[in-house]
Amino acid sequence: MHGDDACRGSAAEGRPPATAYINRIATAVPPHDVHSSFVRFASTLFGDERSRVLFGRMADKAQISHRFSVLAPSAEVGGASIDAGRFYLRGGFPTTADRMRLYEKHAPELAAQAVAGLDLGSAARRITHVIVTSCTGFSAPGIDLELVERFGLDPSVERTMIGFMGCYAAINALKLARHIVRSAPEARVLVVNVELCTLHLQEAVAMDQMLSFLLFGDGCAAAVVSAEPKGLALDRLHAVVVPGTRELITWNIRDLGFEMFLSGRVPGAIDRGLKAAAGAILDGAAPGEIDLWAVHPGGRSVLDAVEHALDLGPLALGASRDVLARFGNMSSATIMFVLQSIVADARPGMRGCAMSFGPGLTAETVLFHTA
Repeated sequence: MHGDDACRGSAAEGRPPATAYINRIATAVPPHDVHSSFVRFASTLFGDERSRVLFGRMADKAQISHRFSVLAPSAEVGGASIDAGRFYLRGGFPTTADRMRLYEKHAPELAAQAVAGLDLGSAARRITHVIVTSCTGFSAPGIDLELVERFGLDPSVERTMIGFMGCYAAINALKLARHIVRSAPEARVLVVNVELCTLHLQEAVAMDQMLSFLLFGDGCAAAVVSAEPKGLALDRLHAVVVPGTRELITWNIRDLGFEMFLSGRVPGAIDRGLKAAAGAILDGAAPGEIDLWAVHPGGRSVLDAVEHALDLGPLALGASRDVLARFGNMSSATIMFVLQSIVADARPGMRGCAMSFGPGLTAETVLFHTA
């Protein structure tokens, strides 16, 4: 017996499982806004005017105004490097080892910035579990131990790293945190989602690759999950794998960084998958019965596909579109930015649905309500 089955077993024995709540969410981004400089630099990589015009038009349609990076942008448009530190040099992009050295330097700092926003104070010693998600870097000893030391957590705290699951990893972390709290109501779980997506830019002039690089920025979210009835109650989690879509999103480690492929067929696959699985995702509820929507803004076309599949009104995905415009796609951290935005204005008792998409093609979803 495992997972929710184990929890149902304890309920049958007279002890109902605890409800897990996201009590608090804090977020952080690096100081450098790189979106405009990237668009200008990328346009210089195309050898013909038609491609430059097309890229500019697609950049405008992306509905992204800002993306942040640990790398400072170069002041020289069309120069030898996209960034001031000359990390990305034309004809000499960095190796995977070079990228991981910067990850080891900057990821713990960004994670600490987000966790500091939770204002744990003396309550840091009450944290029983730490879960860290990241698909943009690896190192050991890693971010989990850095946070234990920096914030005075109990050195015996239970630590879990969730790696390389992509944009839906935060919901998998919430799933794990929920299982922990339901089986141990005294638990307090610190969940951290840190991604440095801009360390994996590839030297390419293919239009589809450049458009995918147009989406991603760096960011981190931190949250506390416990049985304390405050924040967002995690009611039900459900995963959907869309058949025949395995090749549409891939993320592989290669000699010159982590290489992403993001097919233009992804929005259509999401549309089909959500239409087919809406009843299971919403546990029989109609989309109109959901008050709050927190959808991972994988791109404007992804949000359009969700809106179309579930027949949502034009304002339903407002929080997701706002996060996309202000930060871009920060992989696993992004959905937590959206949830943070939603909970700030939500009234008690509102019902919500969160969902993220990633390799598989998989949709990880959560039904929640406001405490």
